Amino acid sequence: MLTRIDLKTIIKAPIEICFDLSRSIDLHQHSTQQTQEKAIAGRTTGLIGLNEFVTWRATHFLITQKLTSKITVFNRPYSFTDVMIEGAFKSIHHDHVFESSGDRTLMTDHFSYEVPGGVIGSLFNTIILKHYMKRLLVKRNEVIKTTAESNEWKRFLA
Repeated sequence: MLTRIDLKTIIKAPIEICFDLSRSIDLHQHSTQQTQEKAIAGRTTGLIGLNEFVTWRATHFLITQKLTSKITVFNRPYSFTDVMIEGAFKSIHHDHVFESSGDRTLMTDHFSYEVPGGVIGSLFNTIILKHYMKRLLVKRNEVIKTTAESNEWKRFLA
């Protein structure tokens, strides 16, 4: 069963900064310190681009896991898509969309995934995982917003 999470975040910053922060490996690691996410293969620092991949090592639910995702669509500064090519999920597809309006950027996430494990996996997803994934995405977006709206973005995009 496909699960979809859609989020919208309004950021008072230029679209280019929001777009680039969203694809920054360094900012991603900064925003996910609670799960100890670390880029260990592929693009491990800087800005990921079209056809590049990154392998993440992270701890979720007390289990250390690896997940590899690849950028399959790239239209700077309006959108990019990353998809899981290896990991614990059956699939992950994440569309990042950016729209500029005056001095603000609307950042939209369309995040969809499938879990393995049949009925048990589906039950785990319904009770725990969907809320957990949404919290991770919201936290990441809060870090992108705070960073973009301050001079801190220069630390990741200089």
